[in-house]
Amino acid sequence: MDGEPVIAGEDPFARLREVFAGRAALLLEDDPDLSEHVAERLLRAGFERVDRVDRGETALEAAAARPYDVLILDRLTAGMDGLETLKRLRASNGPSSDAPALMLTALGGERQKVEGLLEGADDYVAKPVGDEELLARIAAQLRRAARRAKPVNADLVNGPIRLSFGARTVKLELGATSRTIDLSPLEFAIVCELMTARGQPVTKTMLWDRCWVEWNFLPDNFVNIIDARISALRRRLKEQASELGDDLHPLIVSARSQSLVFRDLSDWTG
Repeated sequence: MDGEPVIAGEDPFARLREVFAGRAALLLEDDPDLSEHVAERLLRAGFERVDRVDRGETALEAAAARPYDVLILDRLTAGMDGLETLKRLRASNGPSSDAPALMLTALGGERQKVEGLLEGADDYVAKPVGDEELLARIAAQLRRAARRAKPVNADLVNGPIRLSFGARTVKLELGATSRTIDLSPLEFAIVCELMTARGQPVTKTMLWDRCWVEWNFLPDNFVNIIDARISALRRRLKEQASELGDDLHPLIVSARSQSLVFRDLSDWTG
């Protein structure tokens, strides 16, 4: 969108290498060209290893032999399909049974998406999908897995801003003083998603899926709906956190590929 504030300096997508470094992925995809493309893109983005298989049975064998950080599964595969593969893998208690799983499939209907999520998938993406959308979604699942390993109610601190998941509050902490930033439930959900990403991009499609949960479909104008809400949220944050200064506002900025980033305030000194 013309005139949108854009993050300066380092490309936030380049920071995904920090999330992917040393990671291993299991990719179940029976289209050889797509399988090669996805694997190559993951390796270039920082993954250490991507094991490619084209049958569910082979995926189960691979997942039983070693731990994977993420599972990327097609549903329409020869033999055992991806959804049945995931169900068996989750029940196996093997080294990859708790790994985040992303379904990447041409079966993109609402019923099929709900079915996949109920059967153990952590995310569900319909083909075709852009490379950056796929990378951002994989990174989000890896971050969520890391967060699950921390204390349930651990706060997230970004410079003078403290987000409390348990209390569902966002506070501005300035020296010995602290005040709550007044946010609606939707605004709090948006800030949660963006701050949890820790300076890495969150695509607008991901934001819609996770924050506009009362919608059961993706409207044609969803980007316009998000942009209007983000503009209002930027104004609210500037009004209630004006002490941060004009050079740091807006706190939510745009990145390429229809993505948003919450500024890294770790160096803020006041």
